[in-house]
Amino acid sequence: MIKRIGIRMMPWLAGAALTVLAGCAAAQPANKSDSSGKLATFSDMESEDPAVQLDLLKHQMLQTEQKVIGLSFQLEHGRDAKMQMVRFPSGKQLIPGYVFTKPDMAPEARLPAVVLVHGGFHEHLDIEWFPLIVEMVKRGYVVMWPEYRGSQGYGETIYKNDYGTTDIADVLAASAYIAGKSFVDPARLAVVGESRGGMLTLLAIQQEPDRFKAAVDIVGLTDFVAYMAYKPEYRRQQIAKENPGFGGKLPDTNLAAYMKVSPINHVDKIKTPLLVLATTG
Repeated sequence: MIKRIGIRMMPWLAGAALTVLAGCAAAQPANKSDSSGKLATFSDMESEDPAVQLDLLKHQMLQTEQKVIGLSFQLEHGRDAKMQMVRFPSGKQLIPGYVFTKPDMAPEARLPAVVLVHGGFHEHLDIEWFPLIVEMVKRGYVVMWPEYRGSQGYGETIYKNDYGTTDIADVLAASAYIAGKSFVDPARLAVVGESRGGMLTLLAIQQEPDRFKAAVDIVGLTDFVAYMAYKPEYRRQQIAKENPGFGGKLPDTNLAAYMKVSPINHVDKIKTPLLVLATTG
């Protein structure tokens, strides 16, 4: 349901986002690492354990799906936008992502760029984002799409979630990566995100308030304490257990951890011009 609504609303959202951005234009191996980046374990690709086999099969299927999505973009929109898969450094990890540019971009170009951040619980680049990406490229923007840790389709290491910690680190690393490209003007960098991506957009302009020229938050998650209050119990438990920063605990026993990653508690740090698109519900 959410995806169908997203597809119908994407042209409207694209128009609103591009309006505010006009000012700016003037598969990893299944490894596990500890917090220091040191290799802790390596999945046995030949294991006969059914649980291990099932996990490997799941990630293989997700990686295949992601390759099909990438191929679909190139087949449908290759004449309008060049798509390049990249891996950029974030701490001691290499994070997958995509850079979208005009196919006929001039060698001397210095273009504005948009870091476009997806939302969801293990979401990824998907077809509903194609119209917005293509429209941004047509209007002269370079688009950087980070598949931050928590995204699916790139193996176990990238799949692992840690809300407000590794995901925002990867988004900021993607911003630094694209700003360093010779064809990008680092003084004209924007960030746009939806849902969890909206949360990361807000955290990005709070943690690095001088990096971005403009920002668009589309139905962003702003208050993690409230979020955990209305989610069904299975998702509450899933989020608490999957995210190392929450330590397997719910807000009633680990309130500080949830408040720390809630953008609503850090609005005083925002200096970037910001458009918020949200419902009253």
